[in-house]
Amino acid sequence: MSVKDEARIIRRAQSGDREAFGVLHDQNRQAIFNYIYYRVGDQTTADDLTAEVFLRMVEKIDRYHDQGKPFVAWLYTIARNLLTDHYRQNGNGRDILPLDDGFEADEANPLKDTENQLAAECLQRALRFLTDDQRQVIIGKFIEDRSNAEVASILGKTEGAVKSMQHRALAALRKAIEREGCYEP
Repeated sequence: MSVKDEARIIRRAQSGDREAFGVLHDQNRQAIFNYIYYRVGDQTTADDLTAEVFLRMVEKIDRYHDQGKPFVAWLYTIARNLLTDHYRQNGNGRDILPLDDGFEADEANPLKDTENQLAAECLQRALRFLTDDQRQVIIGKFIEDRSNAEVASILGKTEGAVKSMQHRALAALRKAIEREGCYEP
């Protein structure tokens, strides 16, 4: 969706157009769900929090002011605040998605399955060493397949800053994997 189209839809939503709210929801739901899911690691919780983000979007759309960032950046801020509240209410332990979700067992090669499971568990532990911005860059780039320009716009950073964050995040991830003892150079 172009910036002009998005601005027009936001104005329609601010005037109470239900269809516009639906468009904003449909355009941004998956990105917000991914953002939350890769932090809480539970689909039901992620679905609930994602629904709450869009409920707050409807309630607070009149407070939205274009600041030169994509609309989804505002939704990420709402999601981040909800996650903070969620962690306060449910303990400070920030879980990340178990990375073995979605792996299918290979009955012909149980050793490979075991290695994949151990690698996924190690990566899950290692991801905890990243900052929130670094995780958001990794999710945006590698999970959501966004360009550097898109991630930069969402984070309110330059493309160069995103490239630098990605580089630091991958370096931190490698060190964390080594520290976890599951990487053999």
